[in-house]
Amino acid sequence: MANTIRIKRSTGSDAPSSLANAELAFAEGSKKLFIGIGTGGDGGSATSIEAIGGSGAFIDATTARNTNFVFAGPSAGSAAAPAFRQLAVADIPTLTASQISNFNATVQNNRIDQLVAPIGALSLNSQKITSLATPTSDSDAATKAYVDSVAEGLDVKESCQVATTANITLSGTQTIDGVSVSANDRVLVKDQSTSSQNGIYLCKASSWVRTDDLPANDDASGAFTFVEAGTTNADKGFVCTNNKGSATVGSDGLVFSTFSSSGDVVAGNGLQKSGNTLSAKLETNGGLVINGTSIKVKLDAGAIAGTLPTSKGGTGSISVSGARTNLGLAIGTDVEAHSDKLTELATMALATSQKLADLTSTEVGILDGATVTTAELNKLDGVTATTTEINYIDGVTSAIQDQIDGKQSTNAKLTELATMAQATANALADLTGTEVAILDGLTSTTAELNKLDGATVTTSEINILDGVTATTTEINKLDGLTATTTELNYTDGVTSNIQTQLNAKQASDAQLTELATMTASTAQKLADLTGTEVGILDGATVTTSELNKLDGVTTTTTELNIIDGGTGAVSTTLATADRFVCNDNGTMKQVALSDLVTFLEDGSTSNFDIDGGSY
Repeated sequence: MANTIRIKRSTGSDAPSSLANAELAFAEGSKKLFIGIGTGGDGGSATSIEAIGGSGAFIDATTARNTNFVFAGPSAGSAAAPAFRQLAVADIPTLTASQISNFNATVQNNRIDQLVAPIGALSLNSQKITSLATPTSDSDAATKAYVDSVAEGLDVKESCQVATTANITLSGTQTIDGVSVSANDRVLVKDQSTSSQNGIYLCKASSWVRTDDLPANDDASGAFTFVEAGTTNADKGFVCTNNKGSATVGSDGLVFSTFSSSGDVVAGNGLQKSGNTLSAKLETNGGLVINGTSIKVKLDAGAIAGTLPTSKGGTGSISVSGARTNLGLAIGTDVEAHSDKLTELATMALATSQKLADLTSTEVGILDGATVTTAELNKLDGVTATTTEINYIDGVTSAIQDQIDGKQSTNAKLTELATMAQATANALADLTGTEVAILDGLTSTTAELNKLDGATVTTSEINILDGVTATTTEINKLDGLTATTTELNYTDGVTSNIQTQLNAKQASDAQLTELATMTASTAQKLADLTGTEVGILDGATVTTSELNKLDGVTTTTTELNIIDGGTGAVSTTLATADRFVCNDNGTMKQVALSDLVTFLEDGSTSNFDIDGGSY
């Protein structure tokens, strides 16, 4: 079991009557921890004893508490020791905005869209809302500019006699939309090429002038006028659709659109009307059908009457024979009579029929009397050779591959021989096999060969001298030589006089012979020893076994000297991995400090206990 350290304790609830300075004591009954403070008493005893811990004197983090309870003094009445009680309204002080740091700045920095939406009417104290975006839904607020731009209120002007249908000259009397315009007639000009000229004018014998109710520089947005006469525009009302700010008469291009028409639209022949929608009135099976948003012709409709004449691309008849007659087609003359052969030809693929139709009479005539079979013709299937290339086989008398196999394969040496002169080729061709063999392996030059002119020596005798550069004197040194070629080759690589080199070598010695048996690493280490290091062994009486005790020792000289009665002490920070030397039942060992800690913690073995007693 682990060792125990116990402070002074009591099963009661009171503080101890006395404690030494900094001595601790615990009252189990009240769960309070006390400490002695001050050194004024006799024998170092404390001058006062104060509670410093324990759930009986301080709030702890483990005891469960009721919800919304606080540790505080009484919520009302006289002062008293604090206790856990329910939070009261009086516990929360009233704070003004000035008492809360940065309260106003924080609230003012919040966007309105970040606040809770109001649930009642919101008064702006007769102030404006500015910088609104253009509204997109019915519940969006709108700016005055937007409201002005879409307001349905019309600026009604006096009616006009006519309205233009195209660009006109703004001078003199003239006819507009089928009406002869006289001086001082009001005219709505709405189709000028220069749209800033559009507006309401008075016709004049010379230059026209704008009316007083829509003069230059006036705002024409929403301006409305009614047109009294005209082939196209009679009984229609027109309004200027420009927005405010872009409808200045004489400066901005004005646009007038139809606003109303007193004439009611009726469905004419072939049309039907449903509400404000006009649509085609189609006869059942009459040949016209609705196809999505368009109309298409249905030629097989049963209610189609009459025939389409030939002048319109038809046959003018409802029968085959009548159609043939109307079209002037006679069987056997204009059209081919029925034939099983033609029926069979009709079964061929389109690509085949197209190729057959492309044949000339000459090409068709090739097959007349042909005895070649389909299998023989199929041999040409896939052939890419031209007629010229196929004609190359004309005159061949035997199998082409056999002839090719009988020819010499391409060879670089043969190609080179083909470049020789004709005379050279003739001379080479006259050589016998024996004569050619003479050159096989020959390394002599042309100059060396010329030395043979008139010579009687044999080829073998001459080849002995092939490549020799020695002089006659040097060659004569071989006269009487008994050494073999192998023995002579031993001198290959010698760089100086052999005897001189031998005289410079170490003579044979038994000790050196013995040293030569050591390993290379031992010899290297021996060679690295200094004279001082070798002198250590001179006169040494220690045995090999005694020296081997140092084998593996990593202790430094300083560490070894500590054993030699060293009494010096050095301050150091101990760690659990540090070691101390201990006599383990007669054997000296290095022991880890952690082992000492384990021993002291085992109270049953070490009997290491600290007990403060009781009071």
